[in-house]
Amino acid sequence: MKDQLIEAKYDVETIRKLFPVLDQEINGYPLVYFDNAATSQKPLEVTDSLLNYYHADNANVHRGIHTLAERATSAFEKTRETVKDFINAAESEEIIFTKGTTEGINLVAQTFGRVNLNEGDEVIISTMEHHSNIVPWQMICDERKAKLIILPITKEGELIIEAFEELISTKTKIVAIVYASNSLGTINPVQKIIELSHNAGAKVLLDAAQAAAHLEINVQELDTDFLVFSGHKVYGPTGVGILYGKRALLEAMPPYQGGGEMIREVTFEKTTYNDLPYKFEAGTPNIADVIALQAAIHFINKTGKTAMADHEHRLLIRATEGLQQIPEVKLIGTAKNKIGIISFLIDGMHHLDVGIVLDAKGIAIRTGHHCTQPLMNFLGIEGTCRVSFAAYNTEREVDFFLESVARIIARRK
Repeated sequence: MKDQLIEAKYDVETIRKLFPVLDQEINGYPLVYFDNAATSQKPLEVTDSLLNYYHADNANVHRGIHTLAERATSAFEKTRETVKDFINAAESEEIIFTKGTTEGINLVAQTFGRVNLNEGDEVIISTMEHHSNIVPWQMICDERKAKLIILPITKEGELIIEAFEELISTKTKIVAIVYASNSLGTINPVQKIIELSHNAGAKVLLDAAQAAAHLEINVQELDTDFLVFSGHKVYGPTGVGILYGKRALLEAMPPYQGGGEMIREVTFEKTTYNDLPYKFEAGTPNIADVIALQAAIHFINKTGKTAMADHEHRLLIRATEGLQQIPEVKLIGTAKNKIGIISFLIDGMHHLDVGIVLDAKGIAIRTGHHCTQPLMNFLGIEGTCRVSFAAYNTEREVDFFLESVARIIARRK
């Protein structure tokens, strides 16, 4: 009864009207967009924000004294405040604008890593990491002669905490872990990881690319040292992301890039650097998309992240149980605690072929290795079919997807 009441209050049809891209047909069928882990669609207030900036306020930020520059700067910095509240950071200076999750991880690897990693030191990541949380650490470990340690997972797609307790040591300088897996949907026990890491004297970076839109994030409660996510996965624009870092750590890290904005004074003999957060924001930023990110977070706050997550969980359960009724379907990743992501394979069919056939029905899913090739190697597969849910998806869409998968299999017999 309680679930029915919650569901009744969640008006998905009204939410869908905010996303005009959903109102179209693909190959003669209504679009079913299940590729939200790759990028989510954008509500009208986000696209309106982009248009409004270019139609009314277009100007560079921070250095101009004219009205347009002041309006653009005010909107730009208001986003920083909005993000601070969104993840409950202690202060807005701990919010760094980046191009996305990948740049945030590279920034930490190249600045924190260069200062703190020495020969023999260790960095821990896990088997389920996205390439963006593998390659930057490989690069800095190679440069600093440090060692990259891989935390193993179970076949179900869960971290082996007992193994982590054995791997973490005083040699560990940083642990970089995905909050929620983009390939499997697993929600990792990051609070425990952070506690164990801090006990050993290591810092922690959380890759929240998939978590930010679906899980409540409180960086002070988590006590994480760094956290990164991308705007385009939280209903915002592409090309903008967030790096959160504790002030003391950011203060101690050297700049990532040199140029305008990040300086206090420049002479040919010496340059002094700007205060946080500008020390890490060289050059003219992605102003319009940063401002539109504020609208995206406003959409989430207005809709209610908990209500959205509950709705997505209902879709996850419905789709999972439906796929489990089809003998030819194998689920990949069956962790107990998941966000709305399902990976699966169909016996005798390549995952790319499944994606093509579903697209013919208007159903957009993701196929391939999802930028987690080491995870696929561990699982002994080339890739998977992946469906991922967002606030605007419906039970009707899930049922059509399940019927389509069943028909694909029936036609092959």
